[in-house]
Amino acid sequence: MENDSLQTSLAWLRDILQGKIGHGLDARVLQGLRVIHAEKGFMRFDFVVPKSVSDIDGNWNVGALASLVDLLGGVTIFSFANRVVTSVDFSVSYYSTAKIQEHVLIESKVSANKGNLIHVVVEVKRKRNGEVIAVGKQWMASNKLSVAQVSNL
Repeated sequence: MENDSLQTSLAWLRDILQGKIGHGLDARVLQGLRVIHAEKGFMRFDFVVPKSVSDIDGNWNVGALASLVDLLGGVTIFSFANRVVTSVDFSVSYYSTAKIQEHVLIESKVSANKGNLIHVVVEVKRKRNGEVIAVGKQWMASNKLSVAQVSNL
């Protein structure tokens, strides 16, 4: 069962990346994302910031970064809870900027489970030197809907 939730969350992420589910913005924000490690409640990703998410100064747009944090937090929680989740509290702290084509590493980890409320922390670091770019913290409420049911809404 544990492996089922992990495999389902990875298939869900793949479908978002391919534009099969979600919004076009989701695929754009995650363009080029690679999963380098995945287990129940913990995932690590490799990402080169694409030009399509740049701001006017050639930096990674903070809204696009926040969208990425939201999406990856949800995927990580699904791997843990095997249920669809909804954000109830979301914050991102920005410590640095990242330039377009910069290589970053992203870690997403479930840090608390309070029944129907689950907390995830998503940390984005510069691959070159490990400098923290942003940290997202998110509480999500789970419900009994399946991924298929949500995709059909």
